[in-house]
Amino acid sequence: MSVHPDSVRAAEIGESAALPFPPGFVWGAATAAFQVEGATTADGRTDSVWDVFARRPGAVVGGDTGDPAADHYRRYSEDVDLMRTLGLGAYRFSLAWPRVRPDGGAPNPAGLAFYDRLVDCLLEAGIQPWATLYHWDLPQALEERGGWTNRDTAYRFAEYSETVLARLGDRVASWSTLNEPWCAAMLGYAGGIHAPGRTDHRAAVAATHHLLLGHGLAMDVIRRHAPDVPAGITLNLYPVAPHDPANVTDVSAARRIDGLQNRLFLDPVLRGGYPDDLVTDLEPFGLGDVVEPEDSAIIAAHVDWLGVNYYRDYRVAGRPVPGSEPAGPEWVGAGDVHFVPDPAAPRTDSGWEVQPAGLTESLLQVHRGYRRVPLYITENGAAYPDVVADGGDIVDTDRVAFLDSHLRAAHDALAAGVDLRGYFYWSLLDNFEWAEGYAKRFGLIHVDYATQRRTPKRSAHWYARVIGLNGLG
Repeated sequence: MSVHPDSVRAAEIGESAALPFPPGFVWGAATAAFQVEGATTADGRTDSVWDVFARRPGAVVGGDTGDPAADHYRRYSEDVDLMRTLGLGAYRFSLAWPRVRPDGGAPNPAGLAFYDRLVDCLLEAGIQPWATLYHWDLPQALEERGGWTNRDTAYRFAEYSETVLARLGDRVASWSTLNEPWCAAMLGYAGGIHAPGRTDHRAAVAATHHLLLGHGLAMDVIRRHAPDVPAGITLNLYPVAPHDPANVTDVSAARRIDGLQNRLFLDPVLRGGYPDDLVTDLEPFGLGDVVEPEDSAIIAAHVDWLGVNYYRDYRVAGRPVPGSEPAGPEWVGAGDVHFVPDPAAPRTDSGWEVQPAGLTESLLQVHRGYRRVPLYITENGAAYPDVVADGGDIVDTDRVAFLDSHLRAAHDALAAGVDLRGYFYWSLLDNFEWAEGYAKRFGLIHVDYATQRRTPKRSAHWYARVIGLNGLG
């Protein structure tokens, strides 16, 4: 791949940023194992819940599956070369549980060897490996024993974490236990939109608690094997506002949605327990039945940082209003809530509103409402209908505008005192976008799935310049 002029390190041409970020700010990009690796039956890997879910007719757009994805399992060295060319300082990836411990059973040497090679390749390229232990690919064999509704799964997760840390703990720069447990629990067990495709509110509440328990148990494993390596958890956090702040029904709706999306996860991790109002809200769905006395202290294990994944914000009403849409089944106990769109907001190809100010607000809400902990934007990105021009160029100006506006929002948070230490774009590569299959492209790098040819988009070159400047020009 040739180096685009925008990719030249700014330090070499004497430029400086009009909006600089702090020295040492981490610039990265992120992926997830099931979304990029492919090779779903290679070298002893067995089914995850996503392999099985993707085979269900109608579950995934186009009937797409996790093969070939971006074939990262075989092409990782090419991808690391792309990262190096773009100047990435860090690569956030996840490990596939069914590759490391197939069926949740004994460790698989071939699966572990892949992550050995990947981590060593990153280090040789001068790129920090940021590893996530769980990004939704639960071994199907464990789902058949109850999955995350079964408390035992949290202990199996700790066992898997022990295998990973024993092998890689000396070389990974930073660890995350879970990625977006809200999605795994609520979309997977209540909404039926994600694997395993269940629609049971009590199951979703049990899964939420056991995921958080697994987080706490994994933190203990990380501390034992890599006591000097920073570790945390990654949550998708979205600010929630009432449609009419003077309407008590709308204010109540905002409280409940904020509780389910944000405080249900932030409070146990950073405050040592579930919020009282959510304990009341979720009592009919069995929260009290799954919490044991020692759990709060385990879940509240000290984290060194918190990852914030941000894509959108929410405005909600406790009643139907013009243009609103009722909450889906993933919103446990909130079926009367309506989501109110902003007709003036631009939208991505996923239909998500582009609301960069919400990123600033999310970061400020954590900064002001919880104990001080360093924050990283561990995911932020957008799908757009990229077009490959005749000359091969991909002029994704919409994604460049998205990146620019959200980095400015991140800079606003820094200016307001937030201890923000890094930004990871989602995603490095076009990939399998869960229930959307290959229909949505989030990548900085375009992937032709038929040939697996990689082509950096205009946004990749733009981001490379930001990295070189350590800020916005």
